[in-house]
Amino acid sequence: MDSSLLKRWLAAIAWLALVSYTVLFSPPDDPQTLDLIWRLSLGQWQGINPLIVALFNAMGLWPLLYGPLLLIDGHQRGWRAWPFAIASFGAGAFALLPYFVFRPLPTGSWPTAWPPFLQKLDRRWLALPLAVAIALLGALALQGDPADFVQQFQSSRFIHVMTLDFVCLTLLFPVLLLEDAYRRGDRRRFWAWIGFLPLLGAVIYQGWRLPLPTAKPLSASDEATAAAIS
Repeated sequence: MDSSLLKRWLAAIAWLALVSYTVLFSPPDDPQTLDLIWRLSLGQWQGINPLIVALFNAMGLWPLLYGPLLLIDGHQRGWRAWPFAIASFGAGAFALLPYFVFRPLPTGSWPTAWPPFLQKLDRRWLALPLAVAIALLGALALQGDPADFVQQFQSSRFIHVMTLDFVCLTLLFPVLLLEDAYRRGDRRRFWAWIGFLPLLGAVIYQGWRLPLPTAKPLSASDEATAAAIS
């Protein structure tokens, strides 16, 4: 089976499985969920398990890590990725998996020019504030109560689904990372393994990735790259 078709089928299966599990098998809604989300959003964290606070804020970092790669991928394919990137702030993997299902094949050449906005998003130094934020969230998570988190994971749909969403985003990111590395002419497959490090792997890649390729038609030597990012 063609690699692009396989990726689409796997993304579709993963999306349907995630939605079906959420609807059919996740714990029931907690009447206090809206109040919990409100307090988490406003920084009123008193009495909330630090593990839950760290997880909630980590879910806000994922779209910042996915966004630049999604926009670059969509631009090279001649397709708008920004609706999926924006939707991921509220829906996480529920919004990103359809992108991998419906995105077209890459075009036969690199863009004539990368938009200035994408060039700015691609700057390596942007990894630094994200790394600091991840370190702070890690320190916060270490203060949490794992037993309480497990209990809430088993009883609260919000905590349950948010945790599964985080895991899905972690497992999905290496696909986008490896495609982006190939796009830049970097064929080192260890990037995929680094990508499996939750959040941290994405920041490491952002800090050490190669620059975007210059505009040119795809030559015969680029065919493998085009196939790899399809």
